[in-house]
Formats: sequence, C-alpha cells, structure tokens
Amino acid sequence: MKAFFEGIEYLFVNVLFAPLDFLRSLELKSWFAANSINWIFMIICAAAMLYWIKQLRIFDEAGTENQDTTAHSFLK
Repeated sequence: MKAFFEGIEYLFVNVLFAPLDFLRSLELKSWFAANSINWIFMIICAAAMLYWIKQLRIFDEAGTENQDTTAHSFLK
C-alpha cells in the first residue's frame, strides 16, 4: 500500500507539477513570462467581457430586453 501512495506522490510532484516548477524557476529571470498563465486568463476574461457588453448593447438597441420589474415570477 505504501508503494501505491508513493506512486501517486511521484505522479503529482514529478510529472503534473513540472510545468509549474518551471514557471516558478523562471520568475527570477522574467516576471512577465512566469505569470504567463495569469496573463492568458486575463486576456480570455477581458475578451469574454467585451463580447458580453457587445451583446447587451445589441439587445438594448433592438428593444427586445424585458426591463419590466415583473420579468421574473419571484419579483411579483
């Protein structure tokens, strides 16, 4: 049973976390490169927010958005 848990340890420490260890060692050389995962997530979130705002504008200009306070049954 001990070998089973040591195998799980090896998988996570030496295989799955290897890219994160590389990014951690890269921080001393370049902060921007070490935080590349964060930059990618921020770009994706910013693009999604811009798309969402664009869609809100389209529905607002078309007048199809129901802005009545009784739009939902629980607000009655």
